[in-house]
Amino acid sequence: MNFDVHRRLGWWFLAALTAVMLTACSSRSLNRAPVEDRMTGSANPPAATAGAGGVDLAPVKPPQGFENAGKPGYYTVKPGDTLLRIALENGQAVKDVARWSQVENPNLIEVGQVLRVVPPVSGDVVVKPVAKPSVTASTVVLPPSVAIAPALAASAVAKPVTADSDIKWVWPASGVVVAGFDEAKNKGLDIGGTAGEAVVAAADGRVVYVGAGLRGYGNLIILKHDNVYLTAYAHNQTLLVKEDQTVLKGQKIAEMGNSDAERVKLHFEVRRQGKPVDPVKYLPPR
Repeated sequence: MNFDVHRRLGWWFLAALTAVMLTACSSRSLNRAPVEDRMTGSANPPAATAGAGGVDLAPVKPPQGFENAGKPGYYTVKPGDTLLRIALENGQAVKDVARWSQVENPNLIEVGQVLRVVPPVSGDVVVKPVAKPSVTASTVVLPPSVAIAPALAASAVAKPVTADSDIKWVWPASGVVVAGFDEAKNKGLDIGGTAGEAVVAAADGRVVYVGAGLRGYGNLIILKHDNVYLTAYAHNQTLLVKEDQTVLKGQKIAEMGNSDAERVKLHFEVRRQGKPVDPVKYLPPR
């Protein structure tokens, strides 16, 4: 009698242990981390295939535009990049780069993604040209500065460099130049002043960016003047224009401030095909 009881208990224990092991295996399979689709952001795992050792392997889609990597006119996103900085350094508007590259959300780009940074030659995409103002307005004449940094005095009277463009420039603010152009340290001019002082467009153009999305620039405005030149106006207190708005040379676009800066000033850049150039060589003598 005792032998029969022990035998039945042994069979019962073995059956229970087997059930527990099967349940554990099933639980591990069902609770694995979902694979996120890099293109759609979907958390639903795609159909899996069995790999070595019975491990499920989900197919990984390559970054958007990978087939254009290394081609002229394309840029491969690197760690730390933003669409705004990529557009600025290639002399383009953020919206244009997003449209040419079929980026639905300009705030979401991934490392390895390949973006188009020059206008397409295909007729499939219409590239919006810089609109020329159709109205007539008198140019705002800024008062001459009381003083200018001695180091800039010689270069300030240099003949403007406008061989590749017919742009007529004006100074964007009337204050003293407190820091000159240095390709390594300062990509433009720093012009001093007081909070609320007028900041004006240096030339006719179209507003392609308004915001504070570029670290170190504070409240920023970027104007596109033609297919070659952009200008940037940083550290503003108040922004007075909107994206896609057409502005005239000398038109007030902002008020000077100290956003993301140690003092009140305007940081002004001229970019030729995305590369910073010395604004003094383009602006008229004071």
